[in-house]
Amino acid sequence: MTQEFWLRGPLPEIPSLLQPVAHALLQSRDEVTTMMTDFPPDLLWNSPGGMATPGFHLMHFTGVIDRLFTYAKGEQLSPEQIDSMKKEKSVHHDLTADELLSRFSRQVDRALDQLRSTDETTLTNERLVGRKALPSTVMGLLFHAAEHTMRHTGQLLVTVNVLKNSYAL
Repeated sequence: MTQEFWLRGPLPEIPSLLQPVAHALLQSRDEVTTMMTDFPPDLLWNSPGGMATPGFHLMHFTGVIDRLFTYAKGEQLSPEQIDSMKKEKSVHHDLTADELLSRFSRQVDRALDQLRSTDETTLTNERLVGRKALPSTVMGLLFHAAEHTMRHTGQLLVTVNVLKNSYAL
């Protein structure tokens, strides 16, 4: 069994204080890719017992990282990001698990690039979130992106197992 990312040592060029964020994002990407390998395409948008669909989780991973990292840069969301957030709640039969995984993987890569360029001295700088301008910090946003992604990774794992076991032939 491969070691979890946090046990593999520091990632090059990622500031020390942001290593846990990078490790969590990479761990999530690895686990999600593994669990979605050979996932039946006809189950991607199924919602067992009212749970969020696997497709939702895959879209949500990408969106959450994008939005929270945008706020961490001190920027507000673009109209495209807001539209994308609204679309996460809808079923998209035109999207495949492979396409959604690819989007998620690219978003993790963009997040890692941003972590590499984040100055550790800015981590406690205030950042405002959303239309209500709720207070947070650079560090709070980056760590929340990581923990939120891992939380949804666990939810996706349960949903995928329920679907695979419920629909096994």
